[in-house]
Amino acid sequence: MKDIVLRNWDELQIAIFDDVWDEKIKRYRDNRIYRGCSDLTWSLTPSLNRVCGHDLKLEFQVLRSFRKYGYAELADYTDPWKLLTVAQHHGLPTRLLDWTYSPLVAAHFATEDISKYDRDGVIFCLNVPDFKRYLPDALRRRLEQTSSNIFSIDMLEKVAPKLEDLVGLSDEPYVLFFEPSSMIDRIANQYALFSVVSDSAVLLDEIIEKHGIDCTRYIIPKEVKLEIRDKLDYINISERMIYPGLDGICRWITRRFSNLGPMYNVSRRDG
Repeated sequence: MKDIVLRNWDELQIAIFDDVWDEKIKRYRDNRIYRGCSDLTWSLTPSLNRVCGHDLKLEFQVLRSFRKYGYAELADYTDPWKLLTVAQHHGLPTRLLDWTYSPLVAAHFATEDISKYDRDGVIFCLNVPDFKRYLPDALRRRLEQTSSNIFSIDMLEKVAPKLEDLVGLSDEPYVLFFEPSSMIDRIANQYALFSVVSDSAVLLDEIIEKHGIDCTRYIIPKEVKLEIRDKLDYINISERMIYPGLDGICRWITRRFSNLGPMYNVSRRDG
């Protein structure tokens, strides 16, 4: 992995817009996706592997229990991929990893947890087309037919109607990226997409290492977390937008009025 240390807000802006000019169309365009974490030591490990690493076969029991006990609220989510998306959204352990198209939304996730301001944060950055060549033929053809790099749920349903169908498409583990439908405001506001590995026992980190795929980590040192956090608030990237509703408002207010400056900006001076 390539590490880039961001020493202030300006360096964040430079990093995220570096090399995104498309000369062919004379526009700023990018195929990169981002994942923000509040702790630099965290790896690209899904919640399923953290919670059920002792027995990954529990994955489908977990999903069955979610469907059974949440039946009243899940009546509209009969499709397996939509159900999986809702499960991830509500915190169920799944093999999905959350990503965003927005580097500034990722910066929010790297700086929102004030209990982790004593440690460095990180933004992971991947270039999605780098993974395309390692997809099974059926999946790669589906993307090529639509000139896409990322699946929609409708596209995915036609090739792999269920999560367990992924492993049968290739003897080699692979990762694909899919964009959920905007059925939940939070998903739309977070500019969200997900990664999923065909074999739950294989981590995205391992696939990146095996194929030598570029992965950049933008490191946010603990000394500048609060500066970046406050400036994100100024451009309306905060809990109020990321988590629509009263819960998000309360989270934003709690952080906004916390006495963080004397704790984490003591070494800063105006000018």
